[in-house]
Amino acid sequence: MSELGAADIAHPGGTLLAHLTRVQRQLAEWGARPALQLAGLCHAFYGTDGFPDALLPLDRRDDLAAAVGSEAEALVYLYASCDRGATYPTLAEADGPFHDRFTGRSHTPEPQARRDFAELSAANELDLARLDSAFRDRWGPELLSLFTRIRPLLSEPAWTDCQEVLAG
Repeated sequence: MSELGAADIAHPGGTLLAHLTRVQRQLAEWGARPALQLAGLCHAFYGTDGFPDALLPLDRRDDLAAAVGSEAEALVYLYASCDRGATYPTLAEADGPFHDRFTGRSHTPEPQARRDFAELSAANELDLARLDSAFRDRWGPELLSLFTRIRPLLSEPAWTDCQEVLAG
């Protein structure tokens, strides 16, 4: 990751590398399986709807899959591809469409992928909210509303942290 510049990209709480590492650690603390932890460590490799700086272009997905495994890479792509404004309103619905901002297409993720996406989203946003009071003040109520809506997709530890960080 350092070779790709993650240690040189500014991000709330320090660098992108520090953020990625904290997200991975948070997922580990919540008991996430290894593939989801690896996805947390790499979740911004293709940029995200909220953070456009990519470490790898999409045509190098195979490189990331070779490094972290196809399951983790697929989760990284799912997270990066999310058009949040179009996806979040129906994320908790089993058949809610997931809008891919790269392709412009919609699909319906499997239940496990939907849960993984929610868990990764919580770990990412809580890292920012813990470190940046202005972020928490600005986005905390909206994020708490989102995570309350998608509560069935979150693990108990993730939900507990959402309440503690965002409602506190």
